[in-house]
Amino acid sequence: MRTMVLDGNNFSDMEGFYNEMECLLTKNLSWRTGHNLDALNDLLRGGFGVHEYEEPITIRWINYKESKKNLGNLMVLKLLEVMLDCNDSGHDVKVELID
Repeated sequence: MRTMVLDGNNFSDMEGFYNEMECLLTKNLSWRTGHNLDALNDLLRGGFGVHEYEEPITIRWINYKESKKNLGNLMVLKLLEVMLDCNDSGHDVKVELID
């Protein structure tokens, strides 16, 4: 299973989070992705140059406590809900949280 590293030290707000996820999950796109939870869900599903459509991946979220501090507990919980596909939207993502 492919592992990608999301570093909480690389962003301090939601725009920065979405930019980081775009860099992590896309490659060689001629357009910018949306910066919202629905677009994040699409990126996690794959097919944007980094991992194949519906390919299982692991996201290792390092400096997770920094993200919680900057984004807030509620927002981080919403992000984890999308990342872990709690609504059964069709992607297979495992998340490792590392302080």
